[in-house]
Amino acid sequence: MDVNTKKILDIFKQISQVPRQSKHEEAISAWLVDWAKKRGLEVHTDDVKNVLMRVPATPAYEDHPAVVLQGHMDMVCEKTPDSAHDFRKDPIRFVYDGDWLKADKTTLGADNGIALAYALAIAESKLPHPELELLFTVDEETGLTGALALKPNSLKGRILLNIDSEDEGVFTIGCCGGVDTRVWFPLSYEKAGENDRAMLLKIGGCKGGHSGGDIVRHRANANKLLVRTLWSLFRDLPLRLISISGGTAHNAIPRDAEALILIPGDSAVLAEKIVKEQVDVFRNEYKDFETDIRGSLDKSEVRYEEAIAAVLGERILRFMLAYPNGIEELDPSVYKGGPLLAETSNNFAVIRTEEGILRILSSQRSQVMSARDMLTQKIEMLAHLAGAEYKSGNGYSSWQPNWDSPLLKKAIGVYTTYFGKEPRVNVIHGGLECGVIGGKHPGMDMISLGPTIENPHSPDERLYIPSVGKVWDLLVELLKSL
Repeated sequence: MDVNTKKILDIFKQISQVPRQSKHEEAISAWLVDWAKKRGLEVHTDDVKNVLMRVPATPAYEDHPAVVLQGHMDMVCEKTPDSAHDFRKDPIRFVYDGDWLKADKTTLGADNGIALAYALAIAESKLPHPELELLFTVDEETGLTGALALKPNSLKGRILLNIDSEDEGVFTIGCCGGVDTRVWFPLSYEKAGENDRAMLLKIGGCKGGHSGGDIVRHRANANKLLVRTLWSLFRDLPLRLISISGGTAHNAIPRDAEALILIPGDSAVLAEKIVKEQVDVFRNEYKDFETDIRGSLDKSEVRYEEAIAAVLGERILRFMLAYPNGIEELDPSVYKGGPLLAETSNNFAVIRTEEGILRILSSQRSQVMSARDMLTQKIEMLAHLAGAEYKSGNGYSSWQPNWDSPLLKKAIGVYTTYFGKEPRVNVIHGGLECGVIGGKHPGMDMISLGPTIENPHSPDERLYIPSVGKVWDLLVELLKSL
């Protein structure tokens, strides 16, 4: 491991000792402010705890235009079912596996803690660079809240390097817009029958992943598989719902889901047979893409005296069965020989039953805002027809690519000269903060880049260590040339 890579990973490890779950960035924000003050840097925070550091230009670069280095503080907090990790207080535990860095049964948080590490490493270095503004935003993962809270023209620089891409050698110059929709059913209950037995149905083992980048990879959604299994049971025997739970975040494809149900006591054998058959169906549908889909049906240790009213439970099941999930439209460029990209998609993200309400959260994305809005309206109309209540957020806009960007041309030239090959340039299906930041700062020239990160938003997230040094070298050369 070269000295620069070690330096960056050392800073990343310090960052990973601090809790930084989305919407709970108080500790990491304070840590960053303290870091800047100890080094005599100008630092500011705002009402939502975004952090902005200003690093003076090195000698001979004072008259060069200021550059913004930007990333987000928060991370998606996912863990395996057997992990006891508490993201509110426990540090992320690093595991080195050859050329890869991962975490111990949790998300690693390289998305996007590694951006903070790069920016702080540059701020500490004596390498030549123009004036730098280091912008670290909160709550990117659950709605770009930090970026949306920025005041217009709060940044001096009009050149922005977003360090939130996940493929070294690829420059991103555009992304989708998105919006979340919440649907909820107020619940009514009926008494359980004398012979009813409570059973716990679990469907899991799915790979999960990022609901932007991985949605096109034929990943199974555990929420959807659970609903399909419940419907198969419902068709063949009397079934009533007690509760359903699945998924963890709007931007993570659900890996595990479960439901408590009531069935007649003499139907357990038939029910187990149906679950097994349904799991076999799923394994066939996702063969070569999912390797560990599993299901179980076990007797609950608790006796439940009531369940969701039968008519309402059936209506909820029918609604969730019809709920959109996955790719709605492919990027039209695929038909012209382009890469396989999603244009419009939905992630059936979270189901919860709590305090007498069944809640559903989904996340719609699209490069085309009218398509995003149409898919959102479809979900809202399904909810209306099902008698549910619903509310969609304001969302965020897409980042439209500028193929004539001077920054892009400069970055391509630097990369090609330094590494002897041209980088790829793309537009991604995920969401980045560039569109929001650019909208608040007219004339901002932006690209996104970063080291190689696989399986973000899941406990399989891992960082390719050799790519860390390459991105450092690119940043150093690019800042010199700007």
